[in-house]
This record gives sequence, C-alpha cells and structure tokens, in this order.
Amino acid sequence: MSFLLNIDVPDVAQATRFYTAAFGLTVGRRFGTDFVELLGWPAPVYLLTKQAGTLGAGSDHRRYARHWTPLHVDVVVEDVDAAVERALRAGAILEAPARDAPYGRIAMLADPFGHGFCLLAFSEKGYDALLASSPDGAQA
Repeated sequence: MSFLLNIDVPDVAQATRFYTAAFGLTVGRRFGTDFVELLGWPAPVYLLTKQAGTLGAGSDHRRYARHWTPLHVDVVVEDVDAAVERALRAGAILEAPARDAPYGRIAMLADPFGHGFCLLAFSEKGYDALLASSPDGAQA
C-alpha cells in the first residue's frame, strides 16, 4: 500500500514556487496548467487547482484563508530553525515558533493557502520519550 498527498490550491504556479522553495521539492510532471506533481518526499505531492468557493467535500466549500483541519502534514527535518527560516522566505506564515518538546523540536506554520503544517526534528528517543512520561508507561 502507498499514498499520495493531494493539496488543493487556487494557484498552482504560486503553490509550485512555494513548495519547491520551502521544502526543496522538484517538479516531476505537469498535467496541463492546473495539475503538478512534486517529488522529493516519501510520497509524491500533487498540487491541484481548485478555486475558492467550489464544493470541497460534503457541503463544505473550499476556502483558502487559514482554517483548521484534523489532518495536516508534519515535515521531518534535521534542523527545525533552519527549516523555519527557509519556509518563511518562501512565504509560509509562522503560527508557533520552534520549541523543544520531549520528542524533539517543533514549529507550527501555514502555507500561503491556509494549510497548516509542522516542522519537526526528532530527539534521539523521538516519540518513545513520551512513554517515560505516561502514567503507566504503556505502549499503544
């Protein structure tokens, strides 16, 4: 099994510039002017032109102001602070500056289209560090 990451945006050209500059992704294929494949992550990223106001899912319409969603991307990097600076130069919006956590270092941002993402550098123990702090030390 594998997965693809599809990101709806109102402007594929602007999104291509952002995602290539912020994360070092490269253009794989172009499917016309409204659909671009980006490569460089473990899963391909597809940027799809979908205009604001069009039907997204159910009866919810697409909007590109910052919005909450229960699904977002965590981008694992070696150096969170350097990755934040790169993303900001590309046009990201910083929502929570980099901070240390038991599992590593994390910063919260949004792309220019309202999609949230985190930049994360794991500590040596990673999420296993949370087991030491859980009341029963149980593993899920």
